[in-house]
Amino acid sequence: MPLKLKGMRYVAVLYVNIALAYIFSLCSRWFVKPSSVKALKPNILLAFFAVATLVLVSGLRNNIGDTYYYMYSYRLNNFTWETIRANKDIGFGLFQMGLKQISDNPQILVFSTALITNVLIIWVLYRYSKLFELSVYLYIACGLYTVSMNGIRQFMAGAIVFAATKYIYEGNWKKYICVVLFASTIHQSAFILIPIYFIVRRKAWTGATFVLLFSAVFLAMGYGQFSNLLFSAIQDTQYSNYKDFQEGGANIIRLAVQAVPVVFAFLGRDKLRQMDPRLDYIVNMCILGVVFMVIATQNWIFARFIVYFGLYNLILLSWIVHLFVKREQKLIYYSIVVLYFGYFYYENVISLHMYYSSDYLK
Repeated sequence: MPLKLKGMRYVAVLYVNIALAYIFSLCSRWFVKPSSVKALKPNILLAFFAVATLVLVSGLRNNIGDTYYYMYSYRLNNFTWETIRANKDIGFGLFQMGLKQISDNPQILVFSTALITNVLIIWVLYRYSKLFELSVYLYIACGLYTVSMNGIRQFMAGAIVFAATKYIYEGNWKKYICVVLFASTIHQSAFILIPIYFIVRRKAWTGATFVLLFSAVFLAMGYGQFSNLLFSAIQDTQYSNYKDFQEGGANIIRLAVQAVPVVFAFLGRDKLRQMDPRLDYIVNMCILGVVFMVIATQNWIFARFIVYFGLYNLILLSWIVHLFVKREQKLIYYSIVVLYFGYFYYENVISLHMYYSSDYLK
């Protein structure tokens, strides 16, 4: 099948998916339910239908990224205590061992990871987004949903840590670190979130913020020296092979997609803080996403960390709409929808030439 047709076939599945997820989540906000706080929560049943579409499309696939290799490994391996201990991500090994007791069909692994990942992400968006349906839409349109089908294990770990956003809001570092430690048994890179907690739990746009951003620029400019130090530090870990990763830097458009919400957050920083002072923590997470994307322009491997920070953009963008006066909010809302849909088409059809394959969705 020609690449263009493959890409159209993939996007055709996502067209239906993004439409259904958006419609269900929009209706969930229309048919709101009373809450114990002043804000009204979206209708949980309709929100369930929104997440169900995401889980079904993701969970019933048999391709995209490293899905094939996970399915092949699951089919091939007998997960014993010895083999699990030999691998460093013990939690994911135990997870597969448990699934293997249920079925040898690797589709159960794909579906289970899709279920856990998407339920956790949509649950956080349900609780903290100002415009629930916009955040759900952006989850697909900005490419994070596609990434969740590529880096299965790391995105699952990212979703688990994302579910601990509550503890960032509450300032409960003990519970947050416990969640991070658990997520690190799925993918060890989650450890980076332990010091990150103490970085983001402060007011946004202080001097430290700009030092962080300028440091990222300098690291990108002096990437040769920085990479030598970094890869020397991780040479005895499971990530030492990243030293030989040679696929170039991240696309500048991806950097722009990550950075634009942060720019608007800076311009409207005072109003955001008035709406909810805790949004400073969300903004700080998004700023760190920009930092990693700047460095990723030199080596794409650093874009993997967007798994841990990019999800906060979905929350931030839903609040940014309300930075504008009421008569302009609809224009901003639909501008975001249209522009991100253009990015969605560019990323999946023009840039990546992806296609979707499933034994169940024809």
